[in-house]
Amino acid sequence: MTPREAIAIQKHLADRISRRNEIGSPRFIAGADISVKRYRDKATAAVVVLDYPAMTLVETSIIEDKLDFPYVPGLLSFRESPLVLQACLNLKSEPDLFLVDGQGIAHPRRMGLACHLGLLLDKPSIGCAKSRLIGEFDEPPVEAGRHTALVHEGEVIGAAVRTRQNVSPVFVSIGHRVDLEIAIYWVLACCRNYRIPEPLRLAHIAAGGIKL
Repeated sequence: MTPREAIAIQKHLADRISRRNEIGSPRFIAGADISVKRYRDKATAAVVVLDYPAMTLVETSIIEDKLDFPYVPGLLSFRESPLVLQACLNLKSEPDLFLVDGQGIAHPRRMGLACHLGLLLDKPSIGCAKSRLIGEFDEPPVEAGRHTALVHEGEVIGAAVRTRQNVSPVFVSIGHRVDLEIAIYWVLACCRNYRIPEPLRLAHIAAGGIKL
C-alpha cells in the first residue's frame, strides 16, 4: 500500500482502540521488539514470554525476514508489525499482556505499533518506548516510580516514567484494552533492576541475535 493509504488505515483503526483496562491477574507477560539491519531491508523480530511475578523465561519466538514497507516516520508499524505479529502467532503459550518496544497512542494519529499489535491480537498491550515521538512533558522527579504526563495538542497521550532513580525515563502509552494508570503500573511491575521492563529487555537481546 502507499503511505497515504496507510495513514487512512491508521485513522480508521484508531477509533477501535480500547482505552479501558481489561488486564486482570496476568500469568504470562510478553515483550516484543524488532532489530532492523542497518542499510538493509531485513529485520529480526523477537517475542519473549515470561511468567509473572517470577519473571522467568517461558518461551522465545524469533522471525527474520525482509521488510516490504519503506521507512516512513509515523508509519513504522506497517514496516515492522508483520514480522512481530508472525512471531506472536508462532508462540505456543498465550500471553495475557504484551509490552511493545514502541509507541501506543503516543503517536500523531494515536495508532502506534503497540496499538496495531493489540488490535490484531485482541490482547491488552502497552507501548513502552525508549524515546519520545511526539508530545511535551515535564521531567519527572528523580525517584524510581515517579512519572509526569506526556501531552500532545491538549490531550494526555502517555507518561514519562522513571523506572530507576536518576535514569532517563521511558515513555509509556496505551496500546489496547488498558488505561494509562494500569499501563504505568505494569511497566514498573515488570522492571528488574534495569531501565527497561524485563520482557522488553530480553526481547531486545533476542532480536539482536543473542540466545537467551
